[in-house]
Amino acid sequence: PDPTGLRNYGVIPLSSKIYDRSGVLLYEVYNEENRSPILLKDLPPYVSQATLAIEDKDFYKHGGISIFGGVLRAAKEMILGGAKQGGSTLTQQLVKSALLTPERTIRRKLREAVLAIQIEQLLSKDEILELYLSQVPYGGVSYGVQAGAQSYFGKDAKDLKLEEAALLAGLPAAPSAYNPYTNLIKAKARQKQVLDRMRDLDYITEKEYSKALKAELLIRPRGTEIK
Repeated sequence: PDPTGLRNYGVIPLSSKIYDRSGVLLYEVYNEENRSPILLKDLPPYVSQATLAIEDKDFYKHGGISIFGGVLRAAKEMILGGAKQGGSTLTQQLVKSALLTPERTIRRKLREAVLAIQIEQLLSKDEILELYLSQVPYGGVSYGVQAGAQSYFGKDAKDLKLEEAALLAGLPAAPSAYNPYTNLIKAKARQKQVLDRMRDLDYITEKEYSKALKAELLIRPRGTEIK
């Protein structure tokens, strides 16, 4: 697939929104994926930092792939039939979710690596991170951090608190396993992993870490309503 389509969402379906005359959102229309694009500049810094901490701490240092951390290990696992492991960079994850089919073969993994390198040459790091946060699955029909924030907390991504951002950042790795509706204990454990990494990388202070860890998560009830 042509990676240039990512720049203008040419290959990523977006939701349609219905507003009233004063700009209040009434309803979102989508098929199987509820997704709205975001801009990094509109988000609190800890929203993207939470994702970088748990998914790809070297995102701003690599060129799209991690040879020893991801590609070689994945090839070894596919040849030997080992368990599925992480290790993909954010750029590779964007490629997997937006451009490729999900089968696990050496050929697809090589295509993923080539496309990741191409995207790193086409787009800036901030543009790639922006697309990642607008694209990846957060569980159910929620794709992108904006849809995730609305689904789980009933608010826009720009209004997320640190504890909420940390919970969301942990979901893309396994949206079903960490779903707070079906397994809040596991979701909270994953949230703690994210906060631990953020503290270790000096994204947050010890005080912010403790406060976020103790904060109550107000998960909104399931369901979609039209105003």
